[in-house]
Amino acid sequence: MTKKPKLEHSELSGEFTEAAVTVLVDISRPAGTQNDWKLEVVTQNEDLFEWDEPFATDREAFDEFLATIARDGIHSFLEDDIPTTH
Repeated sequence: MTKKPKLEHSELSGEFTEAAVTVLVDISRPAGTQNDWKLEVVTQNEDLFEWDEPFATDREAFDEFLATIARDGIHSFLEDDIPTTH
């Protein structure tokens, strides 16, 4: 049985609320590394949205999340027809 690697979570991770919708933004990378950051968003219904491409910095990952909200709206994470990867 393989263990999941320990993760370092960015200080930019956390709950994000807009228009009465709250999602959890998780920006992480393997602990103790300088690897790129992974971006995931988890909805209140526990739907998971993952970005395919990693980000060089946690700020770039968070900025991409904000750009997605600005472009598509936070409600886009609640629609059934949206793919689970960006």
